[in-house]
Amino acid sequence: MIIPVRCFTCGAPIGHLWDEFKKRVEAGEDPAKVLDDLGVKRYCCRRMFLSHVELVYEILNFPKIS
Repeated sequence: MIIPVRCFTCGAPIGHLWDEFKKRVEAGEDPAKVLDDLGVKRYCCRRMFLSHVELVYEILNFPKIS
């Protein structure tokens, strides 16, 4: 749903890099190069970015159950 603050495997902080990664990839840059430029070297952290699916906007369409 929302990018985690830390990598699930190694615990490195990655959440602060998501906005820059998303902006640059949508602009047409290669995701591998963007991750290299941002300093994301571990494959476990890279996986967090490459496999992330933005579902929060789909969940917002459902009414709140009280």
